[in-house]
Amino acid sequence: MVSIIFHIDVNSAYLSWSAVEQLKNGAETDLREIPAIIGGDQQSRHGVVLAKSVPAKKYGIRTGEPVANAFRKCPNLVSIPPDHKMYSRYSHALMDFLKTYTPDIEQVSVDECYMDFTGIANRFVSPVEGAMEIKNEVYRRFGFTVNVGISSNKLLAKMASDFEKPNKVHTLFPEEIQVKMWPLPIGELYMAGRSSVAALEKLEVRTIGDLAQMDVRLVELHLKSHGRKLWEFSNGIDASQVESERAEAKGIGNSTTLAQDVVTEEEASRVLFRLAESVGARLRKAGQRAGMLSVEIKYYNFETCSHQKQLFQDTNSDRVIHNAAMELFRELWNGEPIRLLGIRSSKLSEEGEPQQLSIFDIQSQQKKRKLPTRKQEQLDKALDQIRKRYGESSVVRGSSLSSSRSSISRNAEEKDENAD
Repeated sequence: MVSIIFHIDVNSAYLSWSAVEQLKNGAETDLREIPAIIGGDQQSRHGVVLAKSVPAKKYGIRTGEPVANAFRKCPNLVSIPPDHKMYSRYSHALMDFLKTYTPDIEQVSVDECYMDFTGIANRFVSPVEGAMEIKNEVYRRFGFTVNVGISSNKLLAKMASDFEKPNKVHTLFPEEIQVKMWPLPIGELYMAGRSSVAALEKLEVRTIGDLAQMDVRLVELHLKSHGRKLWEFSNGIDASQVESERAEAKGIGNSTTLAQDVVTEEEASRVLFRLAESVGARLRKAGQRAGMLSVEIKYYNFETCSHQKQLFQDTNSDRVIHNAAMELFRELWNGEPIRLLGIRSSKLSEEGEPQQLSIFDIQSQQKKRKLPTRKQEQLDKALDQIRKRYGESSVVRGSSLSSSRSSISRNAEEKDENAD
């Protein structure tokens, strides 16, 4: 059976949810019908446009630009401060409703998710009919709209949901790629950031179709592994599965919102090392090791992406976690400025639980310096004890030291995660 995947995305979520909440409380004006934005204090780090109405978009206002710029474009603009607790309530309500159709849902941000529709497709005349029912019922129940993209994999479903908005259902099956996706500008390809687009345009790649028909070896030569990923996406290739959370999938993670955008791999490596130390220490404190690791990136424009990998060996070693995180980072990063980085561990096992490895695997991985030595494990635990007694800043590894930009991570807002 061919998979049927939905990508469900709330239209201008923060603004839509604020509008619905205001109307519930007696407001006479719908924020979605006037030039309006969700934005923070213009003097703060969060003084940027988080969401905009369709009328605001007509003034050239863009998500991610400073609020001050938006007001220069439209002096009569209405600006509402963000209310993340309220967004969380609406997000939970939406996901709870969607799970009444199927538990096979992967939430990827507060306002979007993937749904594996395959198992319930026989209940409907067609996937489009099912998507229309979901879209219309969301509006009837909650008062906000969603777009639904439909395809046989996650990548194409995501691309489909970004077609004409708001309140639409679109399909993008493999046989429709050449007509619906290839004519689009290369900048509209998922994960094609500004730097990637600039590099591709130098190769005279203007559309997604141009990239799809290139020799992938040439793309890799200029954009390395990210280039191959973009080439695969341009051809509709995506083998990732909808990964619904299960009760037994526990994990430990940490993320940090950066005081300044990270723009180099070296800076990202320092931040990820600090996060790896935090995750490793918490795993050791819990007496656990992780078998799976994921890295999250949130860009300057609030676009979020993540990737995960199965570890060769369950671990709680700071160095192994950092090495794996950097491998994931290099696969994910599109060269754009980064606002948030996160590491999350999952598939946890007890620290004393035996692990079976072949001698050939051990020798191969030791050559790559990916297996923690006994001395490394002892060092990690010794550092844990010193920090516990004298404070987190009492000892710092040399690899964590750098120029003044290392204050990026020290001054950052951090978020620890213990997810069940």
